[in-house]
Amino acid sequence: MSIAQARRTAAPRETDWSGYGAFAGASLIWGSTFLVITLSNEVLAPLWGATLRLAIASVALIAVALLTRARLPRGGALRDVVLYGALQFGVNLALLYWGEQTVPSGITAVVFATAPLQTALYSRLLGVEAIDRVKVLAAIVAVVGVAIIFAGQLGVGVPPIGLAAVFGAATSAAIGVVLLHRAGSQSTWAVNAIGAPLGAGTCLLASLLLRERWTLPASLDQWWPVLYLAILGSLGAYVFFTWLVGHWSATTASFVGVVVPVIALALGALFRAERPPLISVAGAALVIAAVVVALTRSRSSAH
Repeated sequence: MSIAQARRTAAPRETDWSGYGAFAGASLIWGSTFLVITLSNEVLAPLWGATLRLAIASVALIAVALLTRARLPRGGALRDVVLYGALQFGVNLALLYWGEQTVPSGITAVVFATAPLQTALYSRLLGVEAIDRVKVLAAIVAVVGVAIIFAGQLGVGVPPIGLAAVFGAATSAAIGVVLLHRAGSQSTWAVNAIGAPLGAGTCLLASLLLRERWTLPASLDQWWPVLYLAILGSLGAYVFFTWLVGHWSATTASFVGVVVPVIALALGALFRAERPPLISVAGAALVIAAVVVALTRSRSSAH
């Protein structure tokens, strides 16, 4: 697909609210997953925990794909979907789980907030989308907003290798999104039924190379983070996001990454009685403003 074709077909239509629903669904679910991954790492070796999550999700996704007779991608689209699965489910989650052992969830969120900027860059390099200066500016503002939200954590000493792992996760996720968008509109169930097993295999191999201890959770308290991430994280958020990438531009869809920290902030206030400082609220407002600009830009450019 050429850049011109992508620009004509990628933006959501003004009357199509399904895209906004998918955007909200992915953001709401992923807003809690950075914390839940940390909880999973407390009871399981990180890569082994990611393997269990993806193995459970793979069984469910393959079952749904078969029951719904989801159409498998072919040709170049199949290649891009396979690469997406390997990068998004495999490399991304492997590096993210491993990195979050030493990198606080707030700093992880700041790094992942660069997703729209990275996606815009790789979209241009791969000839999928042209650079939209308004969206790039909105993405920069959003990163600043996320940094303000977690300003208190930014001074914490973080091992460079852990930070590099998280940044590598964000980069692999961004490239994966661009490749999936290049594949065109595909069955969300088929895409994820291909991606989850690839990710499980990648994480299992990495766990083996790191000589992690393979144990099963011993109680419901230990199982629930794995099940939460498998069911809501992989069957829920990834399905929403996959659909979104097939219908919106890759750069616009990637703005989910900057909304996630705002959702996490709100969930902490609602369910954990946390009182975020005023500066964090200001950062959240900055992020929301940037996202509104990006989504409005996409809607207006559809005409």
